[in-house]
Amino acid sequence: MSVAFTKEESAETAAESVLPDRPIPPGLNLVTESGLKALHTQLESARAALEAANAIEDINERRRQSAVPLRDFRYFTERVRSAQLIAAPTDPSKVTFGSQVTFTRDDGREETYRIVGEDEADPKSGTVSHASPIAQSLLGKSVGDIATLGNHDLEIIDIKL
Repeated sequence: MSVAFTKEESAETAAESVLPDRPIPPGLNLVTESGLKALHTQLESARAALEAANAIEDINERRRQSAVPLRDFRYFTERVRSAQLIAAPTDPSKVTFGSQVTFTRDDGREETYRIVGEDEADPKSGTVSHASPIAQSLLGKSVGDIATLGNHDLEIIDIKL
């Protein structure tokens, strides 16, 4: 039945319960083994939340409660589908996807990040996306090399697997 033939509350609820898709980052969806596991876990969580919301009897409440899980389910389904698992690095002589790299900034600060997929990146936890400007400046470099990030120099002092 069209929403036009239901009470006004239902029409408003229907409009509020359709959320735009989460944006899919452009480029390759590279993931580490732990990143792929996390995507599967998030997909299953979204699926469970969607199933729980769909079990709600009141149609208006069902629409409200299923909007976010449905959006997340679509997002994580696509991210799992497009994921390209990259093997853990085996050569610590160069910064690659999955490497943990320590560098000093030109102001003397020392920072360490692991280069990972976009969905698993969390700079506060020490991980950055392979597509981020900082990772792009570090990839392919070796210990002792200077990477440039904007107007700043980063000297690589350690690379770990």
